[in-house]
Amino acid sequence: MAIVHFPLRLVGSRMLAPTVRHLAFARDDGLPLDFIPGQFVQVHFTYPDGTPTKRSYSLATMHDHALGPGETVEIAVSYVAGGAATALFEALDEGQQIQASGPYGRFCLMPADANKRYLLIGTGTGVTPYRAMLPRLHELMQERGIEVVLLFGCRTPAELLYGEDFTAFAEGHPNFRFVPCFSRELPENAHPDVRKGYVQDVLAEFAPNAEGDIAYLCGNPNMVDACFEALKTAGLPVPHIRREKYVSSK
Repeated sequence: MAIVHFPLRLVGSRMLAPTVRHLAFARDDGLPLDFIPGQFVQVHFTYPDGTPTKRSYSLATMHDHALGPGETVEIAVSYVAGGAATALFEALDEGQQIQASGPYGRFCLMPADANKRYLLIGTGTGVTPYRAMLPRLHELMQERGIEVVLLFGCRTPAELLYGEDFTAFAEGHPNFRFVPCFSRELPENAHPDVRKGYVQDVLAEFAPNAEGDIAYLCGNPNMVDACFEALKTAGLPVPHIRREKYVSSK
């Protein structure tokens, strides 16, 4: 898949959490963006002194095909105090343009996978690529009856990014379990799959199985490392533990 540079024009946005903003862009050159769910784009900009820099953002768009005219390129941006990228996005209004490139990355569902279950584990904006994977997971459930468990770790209910999308998907797909793990504060009237604690501590409850599982880990590096070791201990071969670490950059 060729990597290209292109302009993106902001067409909509909303706050997902107190410090996370969902942004929807139109590709402003009129061309499609051919991506595989799980990939990311890079946003290019300059520091105040003119030095060029870039930041990477996983695509959140729920499509499994090229994004054509009228279809939006969606990302989730965490605001970091004093961050240059934060300043860029905070000042960005609808109709304004940024420069991007991509798609990049191999944190994707593989066509050759023959597993029985996916364990999708994420924290913070590390859950973004899993939102993009939902259409493909729907197809895989129909094609070969796979099961999926999504363990999503955050501190409070206010930080449950895309929780309504994952909840709705779980309600429509019996083979999909959405397990929010809250480290500080539980929601009121929590449903039975809500857990208190960190995802790395809850993981053992779902008995990772070397014979049938493939795991994806995305988000906080400490979480990724802890889950990686736990999954190796459970016997999963390293190629069946796919990782992407998110490190906040200013």
